[in-house]
Amino acid sequence: MSEVEQSTKLDLERIIFIGRTYEEYLNMFLLKVEDLKGKKILDCPAGACSFTAVGNRSGLDVTACDIAYFHSSEELRRKGIQDIDHAMEHMHKAQKNFKWDYFKDIDGLRNHRLNALQECSKDMKDSGEKYIPATLPTLPFENEEFDILLSAHFLFMYGDRLDYQFHIDSINELVRVTKEEVRIFPLVDLEGKRYEHLEKVTSYLENNGFKVEEVRVPYEFQLNANSMLRIYKG
Repeated sequence: MSEVEQSTKLDLERIIFIGRTYEEYLNMFLLKVEDLKGKKILDCPAGACSFTAVGNRSGLDVTACDIAYFHSSEELRRKGIQDIDHAMEHMHKAQKNFKWDYFKDIDGLRNHRLNALQECSKDMKDSGEKYIPATLPTLPFENEEFDILLSAHFLFMYGDRLDYQFHIDSINELVRVTKEEVRIFPLVDLEGKRYEHLEKVTSYLENNGFKVEEVRVPYEFQLNANSMLRIYKG
């Protein structure tokens, strides 16, 4: 293991390896598959999501990056199963904080999470070059290497743990590696409250020449988590 890996690799026990399905991504980010054809797409951080696996199988060009990918696919698969079980136990106590029209019930949610994990871990074995270990706010990619970047369930959600400067540094990095636009979902924290510095972030981006738009999306599982931020370059 290199010195870089040793310094960036997070203890597996501190990683929560849970992901969303390809279909959830289409709804969360208001995506049309025909608009993605011919584009280079980065999912960051991707976790155990199946968007890369299913997207590439469907003819898209998707790369995933995440701090979790410093670990092997089998380690992550085992960790993912444990994390899903733990999350479902918690979900029984917190059902009122979620809308149940998309998944219907906890068993439906579990099936979606297991499906995403299975697709992701299998694809990591078969197409490992598409899963790049990385630790925000630094990414191992060239300037404007990707056309579109999708970032789900990380920035803004952890406003109580990641300070404003971390968000700015990370968004600057997401924008740096992207040619056309960055989409971030959702805009609320873990309690379903709007990220407290969102307007400040928006003003910062606009002052630096970017067009920023808040867009409602046809997906809401966590209460109030039903909109994304679109950051346009150029």
